[in-house]
This record gives sequence, C-alpha cells and structure tokens, in this order.
Amino acid sequence: MAEDGRRDVSISIVGLPGSGKTTFLAALWELVGERRVAKALSFASIGDNDLSYLRKIVTVWRKATEQARTRITGLTAVRMNLKDKAGNVVQVAMPDAPGEDFRAMWEDRELGRVLGESLAVGNIMLLVNGNKVKAPAWVTERAAQRRTTGRQDDQTLPKDWHPSLAPTQVQLVDLLQTISHAPVGSAGRKVAVMISAWDKAEGERLTPDIFLKRKLPLLAQYLESGRDGWTSRVYGVSAQGGEYDPNDDNAERVEGDAPARKKRAVKSGDADRLREVDIPANRIRLVSGDKESNDLTEPLQWLMH
Repeated sequence: MAEDGRRDVSISIVGLPGSGKTTFLAALWELVGERRVAKALSFASIGDNDLSYLRKIVTVWRKATEQARTRITGLTAVRMNLKDKAGNVVQVAMPDAPGEDFRAMWEDRELGRVLGESLAVGNIMLLVNGNKVKAPAWVTERAAQRRTTGRQDDQTLPKDWHPSLAPTQVQLVDLLQTISHAPVGSAGRKVAVMISAWDKAEGERLTPDIFLKRKLPLLAQYLESGRDGWTSRVYGVSAQGGEYDPNDDNAERVEGDAPARKKRAVKSGDADRLREVDIPANRIRLVSGDKESNDLTEPLQWLMH
C-alpha cells in the first residue's frame, strides 16, 4: 500500500517484436481520459515524465499511423493512477519494454536487471499478434510439398537452426516459464493473453479462446495445465481498429540505393475511415468470448485483483 493510501499494482506488458505493446498503451491512454466512453477504470493522475511519453505515442495513434519501431533497447516505465467507479485509486506500473528485449530472453538467454526486476512481481499482460503467428513446420507437410514440387532430398538439405526460427508458441511458453521461476520471478500469478490485430484474426470466425487453442495449442495447453500456476483469461483486441498508415521511419531502405533513400510503404485506405471517427477511443475493440466493448481497462481491472 502506498503512503497516500493508493494501492500499487504492477502489471508488466510482455510481447515479442511487433505484438503491439506501444499501440496498446497509446489506445489505453486515449481511453482513460475520454469521458464520453464507458469504462471500468478512468484517469486520476500521472507523473510529468509518463505524460510526455504517452502524449508522444497517442499523437501518432490519433493520426492512424503506425508507431515507430524501437531503435534502442530500453525500458519505459509508465505509471498512471486510475480509479474505479467507487472512487478507489490504484497506481498501475506498466513497463513498456521493446520486443527485442523479450526476443533476447529467448534467443540469447539474456535479461537486463531493470526488466528482470519488473517481471519479478505483479501480473502479466501477454500480447500476441494474431496476424503474425509463426506456426510449426510439420514433417508430413514438408514431405508433401517435396512430392508436389518434385524436389529431391539432396535439394532440400536442412538449414542451420537458430532460435529465431522457433514457432511463436514455443517462444511465448518459454518466456512465461522463465518469468515464473527463480531467479527471475515466481509462479501462481495472473496472465491476460491479448490477441492483438483482432480485426485481421477475426476473419476465421473464432472466439479468442478458440483462436488460441487452434493457432497456439502449446500455449493454450500450457496455461490450462496449471503447471506454473498461471490463472489466465484470453481477449481479442484491436487497439487500432483497422489498418493504419505506415510510419516512414519504419520503411526498409531500398537495396543498392543511397543511404538517404527509403522504400515508401503503400498507405492504407482504412486509415482515412479511422481518422473520421468522431471519438477516437471508439476505434478500440475488445472481444472476450462472444462479448465486445471498447473497454481496454477491463483486462487491467481483472489483473489488479
């Protein structure tokens, strides 16, 4: 309990590169300050440093433009005071670490001290990009492909394996196992699995729970087994509401061209529609089971208790 009577809660946002962590924080900040949209938790107060960072990312979010990719590994700890409908105030600390830091935990078995301290306590929000799930490569499927294409065995020699080639679900299960055991953390905590880019993933007409079981069965079975004591809930979230315009800072340089030249990505026609929404917070979509709302604070409220 904080000295002024607030209840301090730590919620770490975990996710591989491209999972949408910064976009989620920008959408959350837009939502908690919007009085015209119903939500479980609303804004109470925030520190100057956190406000500066959030203003920067929410400006990009409102323009329906992709967030710039993180260039330097580092940890931005966002702390905001939120209040429920009864007026109870809780300070939520949400470290926004680059996806590269979590990828390094898997690929290089490295974990920085600051990030390690934040993952050691509190509950977890795990973001998974539903449109970028790297599925396992089954032996039978590869064999069928070789038969179809007529390739010979000597033409399909195995490549050197690298941890980056592992399926998404393998990497995520390893991350959760790592932060549920000493020396990093402890077992018996809550995790909210947020399947981001839900506006694209929902085309398969699956609820978020079924999507997890179908597309990431290892992760679903790990959580259901209770091996490390995780209590979990699964949500589908579209923190953008659709396809945003690309950020030119993220563009890949054209091969062979001068360093100053970049390949400009094609703009999304969906972004114009999103910019026309009167209340930007109404772009947000949160799906749980067969229920849908705009309330990104619902998973936070569940993680707080």
